[in-house]
Amino acid sequence: MIGRAFSIALIALSATSLAHASGGVEPAATKLFEIPVLGLPVTNSIVTGWVVSLLILLGLRLLVKKPQLIPSRGQAVVESALGALRGLYEPIIGKKAFGASFPILVCLFLYILLQNWSGLIPGVGSIGLGHEVDGKFHVTEAFIRPANADWNGTIALAAVAMLAWFAISLRYAGPKHMLYDWFGNKADRNEVAAYIYYPLSVIFFLVGFIEIVSICIRPFTLSVRLFGNVFGGENLLHSTGFVFPFYFLEILVGFVQALVFTLLLSVYIGLLCNHGDDEHEAAHH
Repeated sequence: MIGRAFSIALIALSATSLAHASGGVEPAATKLFEIPVLGLPVTNSIVTGWVVSLLILLGLRLLVKKPQLIPSRGQAVVESALGALRGLYEPIIGKKAFGASFPILVCLFLYILLQNWSGLIPGVGSIGLGHEVDGKFHVTEAFIRPANADWNGTIALAAVAMLAWFAISLRYAGPKHMLYDWFGNKADRNEVAAYIYYPLSVIFFLVGFIEIVSICIRPFTLSVRLFGNVFGGENLLHSTGFVFPFYFLEILVGFVQALVFTLLLSVYIGLLCNHGDDEHEAAHH
């Protein structure tokens, strides 16, 4: 667990080093302006987040329009995509918590995917103010950059994901089951001798604290994994002049990272909520 978090942190550090060494994308987002009344800074990555969110809303509206019993071509595309994602997430989460989990998973997947791919659009991250480095123009203040190439953006996504995990788990698993899952003795008292069962209770209780540490690390690993891969990919493209093989690779990486982020969230939910579905159905039959 700790080793995984350390290796993920190395991804981000190596990507940041690549930016300084090759004149790639700046590690920090550029502040464009402030909201006058609140005094909140608006960076180029925040602007990208707004643009992508608006495009998602407009795109879905144009594709679906008014939902019909006999779907239009655009509605059929959306329904097919949702069906594929449902088949992916539902077995992991379980039927009980799937209805509440699916909307947040779809929103996160679509938003992260388009944010990752936004760096492939010509001009994103490469149009702005800067200076020459070794005879090449190096952009230090880009007008727009992918939100997932900014660690603040991926931290926000991880925070939303973990808040959703906690709320859904609390609603569909309950605090009693959550505490038992973390600290309870999983051995069957009828099948295990007392001299083994009670020491196991102590061991499971101590393991629960390790699980709590793992849960606390999840926002860090989710955010750094996504940031490191997207930010490193941006620097790779800029340092190689957008060579086609790397361009195609980043299309694949962008999709995989969106899938990994949401699959991990579905696993976190399923670990607590995907219990007893079969027994529950059997009891009603």
